[in-house]
Amino acid sequence: MKDVVTTSAVFFNYALLAVFAQNAVFTRALGVSRLVQLVGDDRISSWLFGMQLCITQILVTPLAWYAGSRIAPLANRAQLRPLVYIASIAVVCLLEHAVLWLAKGLPHRSALLRIVPLAGLNSCVLGTVLVERTQSFTLGQSLGFGLGSGLGYVLAVLLVTEARHRLRSKAIPEAFRGLPITLVYIGVLALAIYGFTGHSVIL
Repeated sequence: MKDVVTTSAVFFNYALLAVFAQNAVFTRALGVSRLVQLVGDDRISSWLFGMQLCITQILVTPLAWYAGSRIAPLANRAQLRPLVYIASIAVVCLLEHAVLWLAKGLPHRSALLRIVPLAGLNSCVLGTVLVERTQSFTLGQSLGFGLGSGLGYVLAVLLVTEARHRLRSKAIPEAFRGLPITLVYIGVLALAIYGFTGHSVIL
């Protein structure tokens, strides 16, 4: 029972760490280009995208962790690692696509089929897996960090979406409207999070 409690505590600690202190968007700028496109695209639901990204992160994590441990003894593991992780992401995306294709009565099925490749090819997924492996996380830590990174991405999307109407204010100089002010806003949020954590959190 003690091992279960300890493993659960580690999982949730790493998930919370990835959501706030080590947010993939605000501390590593992973997936910023997709986030900016997502905020301005009313055809794609932010919630559906975030949910699909979380599912992809969770499914990729054990596969990538296992594949990474298999190539760890090899001399050229540094060169193979990105290729192996990209292959892991591709396998998971194909499986997700097949499941959605077969689930005919699923709500939002057509939207999810459109979102699967966008979520899988997001740099947040590959970047998170690379961070997990380079920091030698255990499987439990990797699963927690993967889930937290997905939730942290959703948080970033919601923060930028919430501020979108304010970023259209006429008080903003014309040269800064649109993409420039959005990037400035993301940068300010990143500085705020960095101000809370500084160098105290090392991953």
